[in-house]
Amino acid sequence: MTKLQLRRAWFQVHKWIGLILAILIIPLSLSGALLVWDKPVDRLLNPARYDTSGTDRLSVSAYLDAARNALPAAAPIAGISFPEGAGPVMVQASTPGAGPRPGPPARTSVWLDPPTARVLAVADSRSGAVRVIHRLHGSLLVPGVGRKIVGWIGVAMMVSCATGLWLWWPTVGTWTRGLRWRRHRNVDTNLHHLFGFWIALPLFVLSLTGAWISSPGLFPGGRSEGGPPRPRGGQPIAAPATAPEAVLAAARRATAAPVHALTWPVAGRDPAWTIATAGPTLSLDDRSGVIATVPVRRHGGPGLSGLMRRLHDGEGMGAIWQAIIFIGGILPVVLAVTGVIMWWRARGWRARSRRRQRR
Repeated sequence: MTKLQLRRAWFQVHKWIGLILAILIIPLSLSGALLVWDKPVDRLLNPARYDTSGTDRLSVSAYLDAARNALPAAAPIAGISFPEGAGPVMVQASTPGAGPRPGPPARTSVWLDPPTARVLAVADSRSGAVRVIHRLHGSLLVPGVGRKIVGWIGVAMMVSCATGLWLWWPTVGTWTRGLRWRRHRNVDTNLHHLFGFWIALPLFVLSLTGAWISSPGLFPGGRSEGGPPRPRGGQPIAAPATAPEAVLAAARRATAAPVHALTWPVAGRDPAWTIATAGPTLSLDDRSGVIATVPVRRHGGPGLSGLMRRLHDGEGMGAIWQAIIFIGGILPVVLAVTGVIMWWRARGWRARSRRRQRR
């Protein structure tokens, strides 16, 4: 195969990946861009949750009592988190009747005003705009096979990035010719060439990590997808032996770092409280009251899978990488739209050419 034939073959692969997946790439990319800053988005969409009157705090029991009054009687408390500065206290409880399911356990959240324990909002973790955006990005809202579809879209996007970079490379002169704006007389083509080059590597990384997260069995070293998915989490103990106030007091004796959250012991496991602080993460045995420092679990978990998740969502990766991820969610929309325009124009040009030849 000659270089020209190979270029034509790569062009066909690149073109049809873009055309077939354009309608799916747009919602995936835009939802991913929004989720880079999901907390500010939640604050924008749900201002009532953050309508606090100050930063003074009450006792833990006051917040728990207020939350229980807003929760169903059969909903055991699963955790409580405290704001860093201004913001609401949030109590989470296990959602009654949710049953075992894949993914994070179903929770009902109660947002409380720190100085008064006034209930600001109550919501199920499976509902709300931000949760819908998460589901759209993770499974295209398709139950069952949605995550695998997203995984294969990620693989196709990796191929698109590689073929697009090949097609971008100038056939005449040095590679710097490709950085010129006026490679074509049409603005959309120039946008496609220029944005495609600058986003190729970040988009390849995001596509790879997205495919790994959605379908790790596709890659060597990834988790096998055989068998049914296992549910995560568990039911918190409704009446733990150690009171939350005692857990908080033990944590304050163990470290001077502010406590950010308490997580209740879970039934069927070693009954231990988890205390997240600004410093170490602590564990307190619910039966003996012994407190210990536990290894810090980075966002996304340890190892290669954790790195893939951190690279994909930007948590803990710094503002520069988060900005790159955001741009990496916006520019594929531009590439999809300009690619369709280029195809449509070429289609019209070929039709006019055939009509002239028949005359």
